[in-house]
Amino acid sequence: MNKRESLGIYLSLFLIIAVVAGISGCAGTQVQNKESLLSSAGFYTRTPSTQTQWATYKLMTPYKLERNTFNGKALYTYADKQKGVVYIGGDKAYQRYKQLGIQQSIAQKELEASYSNYLKKIDQVWSLNYD
Repeated sequence: MNKRESLGIYLSLFLIIAVVAGISGCAGTQVQNKESLLSSAGFYTRTPSTQTQWATYKLMTPYKLERNTFNGKALYTYADKQKGVVYIGGDKAYQRYKQLGIQQSIAQKELEASYSNYLKKIDQVWSLNYD
């Protein structure tokens, strides 16, 4: 095995380790990302302060955006049980949240495509001497 083959193997192992490490941190990152989108979209946070609010809070599904109706209007809530807060927003904030999510998804796909093209170029460079 020559130096280039060794370098290629080490590079591949490094990329695999980096991907595995990235995936293992995804759950916490997804929650942080969702909460960041909610805040950016205009949702505000509230900490339950009364017994009634705490009772309602305890019934909420954690880390799930839920649609409710209050005085005939849509009200969207998201409970972060670890932080002890609720993100609250109306229709306008929810529409903005969906829009931001779509924009982020498009940006992520563009980044993935760019990285895929980069890997193809790396493969071409490293395989030139082995054909």
